[in-house]
Amino acid sequence: MSARDLPFVPMGALVAAHGRDRAEAPALTVGEATWSWGRLAAHAARVASALAREGLMPGDAVATLAGSSHAHVALWLGALMRGVAVAPLPTSATAEQLQAMVADSGARLLFRDAAGAGMLAGAEVAVRQVALDALDGFLGDAPAEAPVPELDAAAWQALPFNIIYSSGTTGVPKGIVHSHAMRFAHLVGGRAAGYDASAVTLLSTPLYSNTTLVAALPTLAWGGHLVLMPKFDAGEWLKLAERTRATHTMLVPVQYRRLLAHPDFDRFDLSALKTKFATSAPFDAALKREVLDRFPGGLIEYYGMTEGGGGTVLVAHDHPDKLHTVGHPIPGHEILLIGEDGAPVPVGEVGEIVGHSPATMLGYANRPEATAATQWRHPDGRIFIRTGDLGRFDADGFLEIVGRSKDMIISGGFNVYPADLEAALAAHPDVEEAAVVGAPSAEWGETPVGFVVPRAGAEADAEAIRAFANARLGKVQRLSAVRLVEALPRSAIGKVLKRELREMLARGTG
Repeated sequence: MSARDLPFVPMGALVAAHGRDRAEAPALTVGEATWSWGRLAAHAARVASALAREGLMPGDAVATLAGSSHAHVALWLGALMRGVAVAPLPTSATAEQLQAMVADSGARLLFRDAAGAGMLAGAEVAVRQVALDALDGFLGDAPAEAPVPELDAAAWQALPFNIIYSSGTTGVPKGIVHSHAMRFAHLVGGRAAGYDASAVTLLSTPLYSNTTLVAALPTLAWGGHLVLMPKFDAGEWLKLAERTRATHTMLVPVQYRRLLAHPDFDRFDLSALKTKFATSAPFDAALKREVLDRFPGGLIEYYGMTEGGGGTVLVAHDHPDKLHTVGHPIPGHEILLIGEDGAPVPVGEVGEIVGHSPATMLGYANRPEATAATQWRHPDGRIFIRTGDLGRFDADGFLEIVGRSKDMIISGGFNVYPADLEAALAAHPDVEEAAVVGAPSAEWGETPVGFVVPRAGAEADAEAIRAFANARLGKVQRLSAVRLVEALPRSAIGKVLKRELREMLARGTG
């Protein structure tokens, strides 16, 4: 039986089985402390028992606002044992947004650590708050034998597994509801990608991010050893990878860049690494090449949305000539490109990326209109998820991302895709990384402006870099200006915040 044919098993049942069958094996390391599978499963079962004591039923939800810790992971797993969904709140949100997200999620309880309590200062949260730092006090005498909900496989699969919120910039972020069926599709995909009981997975992104969950959950589901860094630091990551003999990791592109730039990178023994994964942000082809050349283990890049729909995978070490792409559709996923008229575009032309697969969200919590707006219906009636990303397929079926539809620049009536310009800038030897946005222009409507982070030690000249890039671009693509900056503004998981670059242009700063 292949990994993709595995029958559905609830996440909580998998955890309980590892607690019985692999009780002494390491399950979770945070800081200097490691919990065995027996301890983690027992703690999760006590959480499930306590939630049942509090009257929470399958289909209910709890929220968390905390960093990476043993208690936070045990809370997640215990809630899932009970059939209770988890809404992990982003620590980058404001108190007002957090208050709104708790209400929106319908959470019956809010579990937070000391830092989370500080973030809620001034917020009026209507639900009971529980300190994760003192979780044993909440658990009390709850037994380490979780009451198993009497649900068949179909009922389990239909239950909400989690509600993922983005940090947002204005208003209340949308809550993305994943079902147990969708998450099991992710777990099965993880099994096919090499997560098993021998995996030692090192992660340094937060537990509220789907980037973290798509690596953490299959590691735990198949009995591996999860190693969490509460905060990323390149030097500490290298020490931890060497000490724990990490076999798997998920990193966002900016983390790869910082690790490779560390002066002692080549001195560390990273030979245990089998597979490195990447997702969540554009991954420059030159940086992928450097990872392949200098970083032990294979490199796999995933492209997709937290909402699901469809995704692609690039096995970079097998396709070194396709590093400018995000690979082929994942098996069982269908990716199409549609034009502004909603019709599919021919191969080689740019269109909005839409996807269909078993790994699709139930919808946005309490937002039926927003859910409908993100859907595209195929002529045969199937629902695809719209990504808002623009891409094109090459003749070999590899997908190249050219930008976000909202980031596309229309200059003189022509569509200009930032990714093409960013690639031209990144080819300059003095350029570490680059981002391009559109600036208002009386003559052209919009005109491209590049923001460039120079390589360390380079005597970068903005005008020389602009001339270099423009010599490689078409007439309508040419950059009107290049600005040198110390760093590009990024989200908590490394995405470049182009809205902030546009704001810098509007203010005349940067």
